[in-house]
Amino acid sequence: MAENMAESNIVKITTQSFGNPEAKEISTYERLGGYKSLRKAVRMKHDEVIEEVKKANLRGRGGAGFPAGVKWGFVPKDAKKVYLVVNFDEGEPGTFKDKTLVGWDPHRLVEGAAIAAYAIRAHHVFIYIRGELYKEARILEEAIEEAYKRRYLGSGIAGSTWSLDMVVHRGAGAYICGEETSLLNSLEGRRGWPRLKPPFPAIKGAFDEPTIVNNVETLMNVPTILDKGGAWFAELGVERDGGTRCVAISGHVKLPGVYEIPVGMNLKAIIDEVGGGMRGNAPVYAVIPGGSSTPVLTADEIDVPYSSQAMAESERIRPVEVYPGKLFDAGFPGGAVLRSMPGSGAIVVMEAGTDVVAVCARLMRFYAHESCGQCTPCREGTGWLAKVCTRVAEGQGKAGDVDLLAHIADGISSKTICPLGDAAAWPMLGFLTKFRKEFEARIKHA
Repeated sequence: MAENMAESNIVKITTQSFGNPEAKEISTYERLGGYKSLRKAVRMKHDEVIEEVKKANLRGRGGAGFPAGVKWGFVPKDAKKVYLVVNFDEGEPGTFKDKTLVGWDPHRLVEGAAIAAYAIRAHHVFIYIRGELYKEARILEEAIEEAYKRRYLGSGIAGSTWSLDMVVHRGAGAYICGEETSLLNSLEGRRGWPRLKPPFPAIKGAFDEPTIVNNVETLMNVPTILDKGGAWFAELGVERDGGTRCVAISGHVKLPGVYEIPVGMNLKAIIDEVGGGMRGNAPVYAVIPGGSSTPVLTADEIDVPYSSQAMAESERIRPVEVYPGKLFDAGFPGGAVLRSMPGSGAIVVMEAGTDVVAVCARLMRFYAHESCGQCTPCREGTGWLAKVCTRVAEGQGKAGDVDLLAHIADGISSKTICPLGDAAAWPMLGFLTKFRKEFEARIKHA
């Protein structure tokens, strides 16, 4: 992996084994301190492990950013059977951090998942992996097999009386199954349709039992939290959002790739220093900050801390205006109007000269293709967005199409069972309001 001076001075947690092909072997992982935290965890009380993760202010790294320790605490104390499910259904356009992390350091995920399972009193872990990630599935299966042989999985884990089984379950490549309840339905052998909430999975999840669903990167932080302490981890980040996080930088930068940064690092600095800056002489024009479902930012909006709260509340980022005089409230933290968010950590950088209308149309076609069809606003609306946005991008737009796109997106947002509707509506609204002139320039005037 490429590395520059800025990135080399950052504390490494989940990426510390990047570049070491031997790290996938359990002997190397143990030599570097691996499974020490699991041995420590099984000698602690279950709630003590949860409290340490709460102290760490570890937020989910899959997109929503919910505090992991708080989520673990939702499992009923009297539950007879509990499941832990690892969400490795990485499919957001621009997002490729989780497969890179597992490709270099699979045992860190196995250990993190085992610790989390112990904390919530689960004896079964399912790692749900996107079907196309065949190589990563094989790497994980080999790591799990090694962990069984070393008694880090199975019965009598790490000299304790606790037992745990872990399996890899391959999905069939449906983006919708990245949504946790859709994933659970798929895991059970059902159609991957989202479930109504409540009940939430922590109360009634896989096979009708309490279930915690966590992202890959989230769990890969857990061994270090147990080793160094929650307070140490929290200090690496910002208030209420601790540690480091991985970003997948792509687009028109010199050094695209997966990098680890402190939570709260300035987004402009991430692009300029970690990503190496722009690949040519053209300046930054637009940035998708957290995967394709997050609203796009203009070049003058990226001087902002890369954290959920900062990006939702920053005065540098213009609130989205659906129609003149109407602000769009998407229910972001603090009730802020829709600005943007770090999401899945995928930073897509576009240089001046990029056809942002074509970029938007391509995203709309993706969401139309991936809609599961359960909810009418999403099923009909995403296809409608794709059709209208594509004709605008191709220079065949009709008078009123720009307002029509805003109307359709507004009609989808917050009106579906799961966030896929929002995932299509938010970027559409973002592109429309930040680059409206480019859309209007494609409209045919008879």
